[in-house]
Amino acid sequence: MKLAALQLSTLPMSHAKLDYYFRICQQKEVSLVLICEYALNSFFKELETMPPLMIKEQSLHKIKVLKELSKKYNLNIVAPIVHLKGGKLLKSVARFSPLSVHYYQQQLLINYKHWNEAAFFDNDAGDISIPTFLVNKIRFGIINGFEAHFDVAWMDAMRKNVDVVLMPSSSTFDSALRWQEMIKTRAFLNSMFILRANRVGSYTDETTSWKFYGHSALVNPYGEVEVSLGHKEEILLCDINKSDVTEAKKLWGWKRTLDKKGLL
Repeated sequence: MKLAALQLSTLPMSHAKLDYYFRICQQKEVSLVLICEYALNSFFKELETMPPLMIKEQSLHKIKVLKELSKKYNLNIVAPIVHLKGGKLLKSVARFSPLSVHYYQQQLLINYKHWNEAAFFDNDAGDISIPTFLVNKIRFGIINGFEAHFDVAWMDAMRKNVDVVLMPSSSTFDSALRWQEMIKTRAFLNSMFILRANRVGSYTDETTSWKFYGHSALVNPYGEVEVSLGHKEEILLCDINKSDVTEAKKLWGWKRTLDKKGLL
């Protein structure tokens, strides 16, 4: 199965850039595209100062565009977006298919003083349960960038027999090497593919320059980086095979050990 990841900065209201990349995906017979965080919407620090009605307009326009492009190019598209529901701002991930749209709330939100999504958004996470879905008999799970730091998310992914974790992120500052090692370790210890799409571009406020470095990557179930990108806007194209997941699970037996102990 062929997948793609788009590492972008915030997209303009025009759909020309997405149309260009999705046309490439169709030509390459891609089945699913992952888009990085804060590409459909402005970066979080900009959202903090935007009127809610402007955020709503931005989101509704991008949702309309992705519905149309999903049908036009027969693509499954997974993309973080601010979803407005009942007057609440929800940090979500949308999954577009040619026939439907599903929204999943992010369950663990970053809560640092300089970057406090937990205080800004109205998400109501409840128990941690990562969203999963099937495409071509391959089970995908979604773990957002911040959620990737927590064992509970990965235990749930293993419990649900996820083959591929889709990880949209907006990582910045000097975290590139740490992130690379983290996703390699998670992929190996969970016998899963991880497809990460990380933001590019920059944001500058009065005190800080936020530079998003990209380095989107596909890591295989043996913890090896199969393909990765640089620090500019790019598209990552890759192939996955479920047999690689099956073989890794059989070889290492991490889940089998936990099952015998009644821990999954």
